[in-house]
Amino acid sequence: MLANDNPLTAIDIASSSRLDDSVAIVTGASSGLGERFARVLHAAGANVVVAARRVDKLQQLAEELGPRALPMRCDVAESADRIALIDAAVDRFGTVDVLVNNAGTGTPAPAEEQTLDDFRQTLDVNVVGLFHLSQLVSRHMLHQGRGSIVNIASIFAVVASSPIGHAGYCASKAAVVGLTRELGAQWAPRGVRVNAIAPGWFETEMTAHMWTDPQSINYVQGGTPMRRQGTAGELDAALLLLAGAGGSFITGQTIVVDGGWTLC
Repeated sequence: MLANDNPLTAIDIASSSRLDDSVAIVTGASSGLGERFARVLHAAGANVVVAARRVDKLQQLAEELGPRALPMRCDVAESADRIALIDAAVDRFGTVDVLVNNAGTGTPAPAEEQTLDDFRQTLDVNVVGLFHLSQLVSRHMLHQGRGSIVNIASIFAVVASSPIGHAGYCASKAAVVGLTRELGAQWAPRGVRVNAIAPGWFETEMTAHMWTDPQSINYVQGGTPMRRQGTAGELDAALLLLAGAGGSFITGQTIVVDGGWTLC
């Protein structure tokens, strides 16, 4: 029995993953994990605002999803774009219930050779942009007394990227985990939850070159106890848990979905 002595039913379980009539924003939604996140939230009943720099990809996705989808060009490194994104979502759908901070960037390089411009750009997108979008959307969520922010971190938030050499990316994703804890603590009393997902190696547009390279495949499989990379759909449950009612008592947490990479 649950604490309230009501028996758990199949309807309860199914409804905890539903997002009917809610409004969700997904950044970096033109391909890869972001596109998948948008599709999953839409399938769960949400109106989705899909944001990225590649407008043509966004329009194709929105046309496929239908009238409950709004494409918005947004470079998350630009303050004006971030403000316009939140304004457009509220203008179209009235509010925002879920924000998925998925957009990210990184330039692999040995730390002694990485330029400061590259380092700053990584932080601008992965940390500053994420924080500002969270801040902007929180004002609507806090006003309505509810909302969920899901930040996409990385296994490289908790372990080193060696031998790849990704100092800026690792620093930025560790900052995402720290921000998730802090914002989760600050906003929890007012009904807004902030959590993160830290994916391991997944097949995406950004990593496509790895899955035709035997050395890269051996690197991933050798370092992953499950001996494979993640596939489409294996982040869906974590996303719906954190975005929806199923995660109503979870905040400030980072769920690692990596086939065991960070265990070793």
